Amino acid sequence: MSAAIRAVSTLPSSTTRTLSRQKRHRHHHRRSARSSSLRAVAGDFPTPDLDKPGNANYQEAKALSAKLAGNAASVGASHEPKRVVVVGGGLAGLSCAKYLADAGHVPVVLERGDVLGGKVSAWQDKDGDWIETGLHIFFGAYPNMMNLFKELGIEDRLQWKEHAMTFAMQDYPGEFTKFYFPPNLPAPFNMAYAILTNDKMLTWTEKLRTGIPLVPMLLGGQEYINAQDELSVQQWMKKNFMPERVREELFIAMGKALDFIDSDKLSMTVILTAMNRFINETHGSKTAFLDGNQPDRLCGPMARHATDRGGEVRTKAGLKRILVDETTGDVTGMELIGGEVVTGDHYVSAMPVDALKLLLPDVWKPDPFFKQLEELEGIPVINVHIWFDRKLRPYDGLVFSRSPLLSVYADMSECCKEYASGDASMLELVFAPCSKEAGSDVNWIGKSDEEIVQATLGELERLFPDEIAADGSKAKVVKHAVVKTPRSVYAAVPGRNKFRPSQNTPVKNFTLAGDFTNQKFLGSMEGAVLSGKLAAEVVADKMAGREAKPVKEVVARYR
Repeated sequence: MSAAIRAVSTLPSSTTRTLSRQKRHRHHHRRSARSSSLRAVAGDFPTPDLDKPGNANYQEAKALSAKLAGNAASVGASHEPKRVVVVGGGLAGLSCAKYLADAGHVPVVLERGDVLGGKVSAWQDKDGDWIETGLHIFFGAYPNMMNLFKELGIEDRLQWKEHAMTFAMQDYPGEFTKFYFPPNLPAPFNMAYAILTNDKMLTWTEKLRTGIPLVPMLLGGQEYINAQDELSVQQWMKKNFMPERVREELFIAMGKALDFIDSDKLSMTVILTAMNRFINETHGSKTAFLDGNQPDRLCGPMARHATDRGGEVRTKAGLKRILVDETTGDVTGMELIGGEVVTGDHYVSAMPVDALKLLLPDVWKPDPFFKQLEELEGIPVINVHIWFDRKLRPYDGLVFSRSPLLSVYADMSECCKEYASGDASMLELVFAPCSKEAGSDVNWIGKSDEEIVQATLGELERLFPDEIAADGSKAKVVKHAVVKTPRSVYAAVPGRNKFRPSQNTPVKNFTLAGDFTNQKFLGSMEGAVLSGKLAAEVVADKMAGREAKPVKEVVARYR
């Protein structure tokens, strides 16, 4: 089910140019060691070879795919194919449907919106340009997503970029710096090279004081990472005597990119999860862009995979009520807004946690398993698109803006084949944090599109001082689009992991999917795909009479 509440505007440049001038901040002195400007990197880079015996996460994802595909042989021999109703057509729901079809069952996907994708949905404006719910980047550290692309035969739709992490320089407008990962150097040495050879952001002393506290993560692995969930980034740094500049230079940008939230409110588990993958996997931090819009290039193949195997995928099929047996609590059907009741042998909710909480049947609410969902809620985020009348300084890849208002951005006219233009740039920018709960001083989610664009242009003036002026005196804004998602991925504030439910539930014919459920990739596209896959595994095991993974124990305060 789509989590996005679309608030989109597309205005001509004559309207946008009335935006007031933002105060410029100029530096009259430059360091002798200047950072390089962004430069174009010609063409895409080769697809990394992730299917290596030493890539444990990829092999684990591959094995789960094989288990589900192997289940199809038992369907018909020991039991009949089962009709499984999946509520929600985002990545979690479509992933669940794909793997249920692989396992020999018949998925029926019900999506509230008129397009598939949920948090990765997109649609066209009157000019035919695509408006995306978010700026979506694919990492080499996404093993289930990478297996999914391979299984669907669409690996060639990923445009892999130079293996580098690019940051805007806070104190030097118009300058950027890279952490460059050499292509022939394996992990963890490529990460070490990237950090040690960059002298623009951290001193040698700061690098040393950053590296030492990460040793327990390398030794303790996922168990150590999970144990840090009770601490915010700042609390963990203080506990480990890490320099404040590390937060200012790196962790603020990473936190906003990973969960749209400021580091003082973000669980350290989020940062450590990403760093663990990037350090231990050679291609973990390597990024790719989809070569076109998500509905056609990713969601479409996932849906067709299910329908080609007898399943159904329906849009404009919003859920009104989960029907249950008042005595047993088992699901008896899904009542849609139009009154239709859709029934099946099993039911999966792939809705965002906020939507699920609104639709929980009264008979389930006292159950500790469902009551703990009160601790989880989505975080707001805003995605901004700005079309300019000319090409800005070209760069084919993701950039961490390190702006107080912006998280990451990309020039989609450079990064994506379908959006390519040799004459004009289209910047897609993640505006975060955008609410006081997420760490912003201003409730941007409640502001008008014009105010959001004005603030964005003010920040872009700092990033591109020679090309962009907030008053429109330089590069002209042709049009813009603003997409507000009041409830996106679950807010990964400290202490939330213990409340994330398992896919298996106390209701015998009801299973959960969604990035908020218990899986190690947190609130990400990878987390959504994995959650759907794990939900399909629960269903397949139950239908085959095998013991499914147990229901996760609820913390004492809710028991």
